[in-house]
Amino acid sequence: MARPRKPLLSRDRIVETAGALVDAEGLGALSTRRLAAELGVSGPSLYNHFRTKDEILDAIADAVSAKIDLSMFEETDGRDWRTALHDWAVSYRAALADHPHIVPVLAQGPGRRPAGLRVADAVFGAMVRAGWPPAQATSIGALMRYFVTGSALGSFARGFVDDETAYDPADYPHLGQAHLLAEHRQKVDERAFETGLRALLDGLRIQYEGSVAGGPVAESSVTGGPGVGGPVAESSVTGGPVADGSVTAEG
Repeated sequence: MARPRKPLLSRDRIVETAGALVDAEGLGALSTRRLAAELGVSGPSLYNHFRTKDEILDAIADAVSAKIDLSMFEETDGRDWRTALHDWAVSYRAALADHPHIVPVLAQGPGRRPAGLRVADAVFGAMVRAGWPPAQATSIGALMRYFVTGSALGSFARGFVDDETAYDPADYPHLGQAHLLAEHRQKVDERAFETGLRALLDGLRIQYEGSVAGGPVAESSVTGGPGVGGPVAESSVTGGPVADGSVTAEG
């Protein structure tokens, strides 16, 4: 009697299963023993595809990077560099938000990961084509990675407990609504991300118009991120109903 065939073990299947495990339980849950059990194979069989656990984590991270939209950086797209950076940052954050546990790996940079390197190449190329000197294009790419991965590493709103008694007005007179932040976490965090992104983009827009478009940029002068012009709605900065996600508690 023929022996039943075992499911084919492939790199893609390993990465998909490992990624699902990390998504569900965090980085600490991933081990070769646990992964082999999830796949229904022996541990040594994994080494035919990956030499180390770090290689598996790299592959998971690269699969996430491959989900980031880069179409806005194509020369035929038509979006200016500020709009392209904005739209890319939104896509970048969305990809990370779907896989928050792998963000610490992505935050280390692309290394040798192909999809991660394609992201870096697309951003750098678009900035250079727009007129930014190569050194400044590099700084912009770094700045945007710091901002997006930083926003994805943790939730500002989740850091506040939803217990009103924790915010005694005698001690914290300005945190009267802080206990509502967690309830509106997604809206608060999205509003904060968009506010910060616009500030970065507006800063680079001003610098580009004042320096790049008219002459060389001072090497140390890039201090903000590229941006979409336009005023920021007052309620998104100064506060308003918590339901709008605009609570301004700091911490």
